[in-house]
Amino acid sequence: MINLKKLLSVVLLFGSAVASAQVVLPINTTLQKTYTKGTRTPGGAPGKNYWQNTANYTIKVNFDPKTRLVSGTVGIDYVNNSPDTLKRVTFKLYPNLYQKGAARDRGISPNDLTDGVDIKSMSQDGQTLDSTKRRIVNTNMSVRPKAINPKQTTHFDIAYAYTLNKTSHIRTGQVDDGAFFIAYFFPRVAVYDDIDGWNEYPYKGSEEFYNDFCHFNAEITVPGDYQVWATGNLKNADEVYNPKYVKLITTANTYDKVTDIVTEADLAAGDITKKNPTNTWKFEADSVTDLAFATSNHYIWKASSLVVDPKTSRRTRVDAVFNPAHKDYFEVINYARKTVETMSYKFPKWPYPYPHETVFDGLDQMEYPMMVNDNPLEQSEDAIELTDHEIFHTMFPFYMGVNETKYAFMDEGWATIGEWLVSPEIDPKITDLYGISAVNGSAGSEQDVPIMTLTPGLLGIAQFTDNYPKPAFGYLYVKEMLGDELFTKALHNYISLWHCKHPMPYDFFNTMNAGAGINMNWFWKNWFFDNGIPDLGISKITHVAKNYTATITSIGTKAVPVHLTIYYTDGSTQTAGKTIACWEKGNKTTTVNFTAKGTIKQIVLGTTYDVDSDKSNNVWKP
Repeated sequence: MINLKKLLSVVLLFGSAVASAQVVLPINTTLQKTYTKGTRTPGGAPGKNYWQNTANYTIKVNFDPKTRLVSGTVGIDYVNNSPDTLKRVTFKLYPNLYQKGAARDRGISPNDLTDGVDIKSMSQDGQTLDSTKRRIVNTNMSVRPKAINPKQTTHFDIAYAYTLNKTSHIRTGQVDDGAFFIAYFFPRVAVYDDIDGWNEYPYKGSEEFYNDFCHFNAEITVPGDYQVWATGNLKNADEVYNPKYVKLITTANTYDKVTDIVTEADLAAGDITKKNPTNTWKFEADSVTDLAFATSNHYIWKASSLVVDPKTSRRTRVDAVFNPAHKDYFEVINYARKTVETMSYKFPKWPYPYPHETVFDGLDQMEYPMMVNDNPLEQSEDAIELTDHEIFHTMFPFYMGVNETKYAFMDEGWATIGEWLVSPEIDPKITDLYGISAVNGSAGSEQDVPIMTLTPGLLGIAQFTDNYPKPAFGYLYVKEMLGDELFTKALHNYISLWHCKHPMPYDFFNTMNAGAGINMNWFWKNWFFDNGIPDLGISKITHVAKNYTATITSIGTKAVPVHLTIYYTDGSTQTAGKTIACWEKGNKTTTVNFTAKGTIKQIVLGTTYDVDSDKSNNVWKP
């Protein structure tokens, strides 16, 4: 055990010499240039010269469940809002993850290897672009089109095809013989932004995505006995469903209780969709970063809706679409509905931004705009935590447009704190422990690097801890430090300024400071930029009669809130403590005062969400 008395004298000497100068966050030259260009500001708001590109996608795709062939066309009206003339355009071909020889960081079954996306034809503004003007490397396709001037719109037409994976289900693929989740299925223009220019990070299986906010019209053609669910609103329900189901969908859009739109009896009767060899399902979505769809010939469908914005009475419909053999999935509709309700009214207390959210019974644990691909789980608490985690991603990254590829902590960290806070709202018996032991166990190890490390550079345990629990702890500690009201004000400042844009980490830190009216750079630097170990210890307990003083030492260099639980011999307990702000001045000790309510049995430092790499010095007994 560490000699706390000897340590205390050293840290007190050090603490007395700490300067109180305001902390400045270290910033790289790439991001600093955005302030010079006026696209972003040190105060956090978008600059007067902020821009982002967009596009209007018209997708027509056919899917054959027997051959798993995805084939179609995509028309793209691409708007260059940048000040640059684009002489080269990068496209993303995400299905090339399964291409023979492609760079991957996950294993693929040999049966799923393909020749990749077959670009059958490509044109710009009606003029054919021959294959010599494009180069495909892994999931990036570089094209040299006619130059696109600033503020100019150009039109691309692409005909393409590829074979969907049967196994090796990485976010997309076949679920069973009659169910498929199909994502990243069309060529799209990569993001061109004010920081990196073209987003040329290849998709290798682990890192996630970064796409522009666009408008999508999709026509999805499948066999006549298949239903389709997708990002966006179904525009032709009366053309693909028989009247009974059109009425049920309409009811679900306005009804609080659960509506059984498709039941097992309906599947047995076989009269759900129009009796055609194929049906074409038309969906439209605006201001979203992607479009995904799922299809099945044997899934049932439960739906419910709720008012998410009392000011406008706007409603969101929540769907659970699943194999009835998975009995645990029957409750998912309730978990999903409660998640949307909690997000709208409690945390982050922002009206759910989209018209529907569909949880599809799949083989992954993955989010898409208005869609979730979730595997079934036996334990209800696991199903709750998975459902709310993936739905929480609706806000981060989809509504906020963050670059998940580079800064995964800007979305996964939020989904993790969302899971911690929303799960007990669904089931009060839940204490969600996701990621906590991983942080405690890896703190100070060779792989424990700062959260601000770019996601593609993370190795080992840091691929998890730096993206999920560590940033979640940071957000949780700021929430406690500010208090719910001020934290919500600060977070809403960030959301209102940056939704449907592309915020980067400094934009978040600076808008939170501005929204709270407090410079929290000392904390952002300590928790997100610096190396260090979270380790608190009880160094001394003194008292005069019933008035106690607990001296707490920060043995490590990571700031952590101080929470004490006082256990009494009669079985009762009492709590006392300080928020993380108690370490703002760089001091290495702090004191907590409390009045004892009886005979103390023991005092314990730390609660569930207080990370601490060494808890051997966290208990004091008289």
